[in-house]
Amino acid sequence: MRLALAAALVASLTTAPAQADDWQDTLNGARGQTVYWNAWGGDGRTNAFIDWVSAQTEARYGVSVQQVKLTDTAEAVTRVLSEKAAGRNEGGSVDMIWINGPNFLAMKAQGLLHGPFVADLPNAQFLDLSPGSPNVVDFTVPVDGMESPWRLAKFVFSYDTARVDAPPATMADFVPWAAAHPGRMTHPDPSNFIGATFLKQALVDFAPDPAVLLQPATDARFAEATAPLWSWYDALRPNLWRGGSAFPENESVQQQLVNDGEIDIAMNFDPAATAAAIAEGLLPETARVFVPEGGTIGNVSFVAIPYNAAHKAGAMVVANFLLDPATQAHMQNIEVLGSFSVLAPERLDAEAKATFAALPTAPALPTLDDLGPTLLEPHASWMTRLTEAWAARYTR
Repeated sequence: MRLALAAALVASLTTAPAQADDWQDTLNGARGQTVYWNAWGGDGRTNAFIDWVSAQTEARYGVSVQQVKLTDTAEAVTRVLSEKAAGRNEGGSVDMIWINGPNFLAMKAQGLLHGPFVADLPNAQFLDLSPGSPNVVDFTVPVDGMESPWRLAKFVFSYDTARVDAPPATMADFVPWAAAHPGRMTHPDPSNFIGATFLKQALVDFAPDPAVLLQPATDARFAEATAPLWSWYDALRPNLWRGGSAFPENESVQQQLVNDGEIDIAMNFDPAATAAAIAEGLLPETARVFVPEGGTIGNVSFVAIPYNAAHKAGAMVVANFLLDPATQAHMQNIEVLGSFSVLAPERLDAEAKATFAALPTAPALPTLDDLGPTLLEPHASWMTRLTEAWAARYTR
């Protein structure tokens, strides 16, 4: 029923008149194309959503989507870089990438991106693209129209209320909490994005001058900004699961540890993940989401088109479809994906607003107000240095 409603809403939308002619040329060029969307494949709900996108775009525009499931986005970046080195400047194997942070920075710096193209998408009219909007910066790096937003992400923690009365109220409080509950928490390995974000969250909290994190990391800046972080982590680590000698590979493995009763706290970059896991029987009904005082890191997930993509028109059609209000509402449905929309509510008409307002909720699904302030991601260079420094310090 909900799928049919979303499909009907999608079918009812029209393109903006000022762009109609140019966009029709794009639609004509895209018909019959298969877009190879390189996207992290570790989440079943996201994979199912991409399958739904493919069915919708094929039915409406004659454009199918083939997900190339990645374990690391850098795989796709490396592929495009290799094609450029080989002189393959057309007909590339990667049409679209779900991308953020260091990978976007690397592609932009090396001239591996098509665009700017976002302003050419009719559904960009529903975005806030003003200076300072999360839609125009990626880990502090200006997007410059070279990638299009499609979902919001925010770092959150979850815990089992049946075993924990009060989770840590601040990042600093994780140390005394872990000391009082040894072995009952951990984090994914920082080679995984969620594990790295746990360290970044602490870095943002403890850095003497958080503004420095918005600039490229230098040796001097890094040493000064991370000193409090390492002191905090040195105190935390001995009381982590397995004494901080081993770490779950990713958030899914960590979630399983919570479900098995081995640990009590998990973390994710998807505020809806806990409610979704409960619905799928992967977490107890008593699991809930919390965020530390002061808020957590958040960002927008983007899609980008490589400079040599074989199916640029098709990729633009898919990027535009992802911004359709009906698509965004379908995606935000907790029964589908539960990711918050990137659209500006004030730019939506009454019908679209009503669709969002009618979406189902769940006890473990937080509201935007529950999530508190959104903290800016550090410049992409900080994440790379942070994970390398952690590995050097703690995996000898």
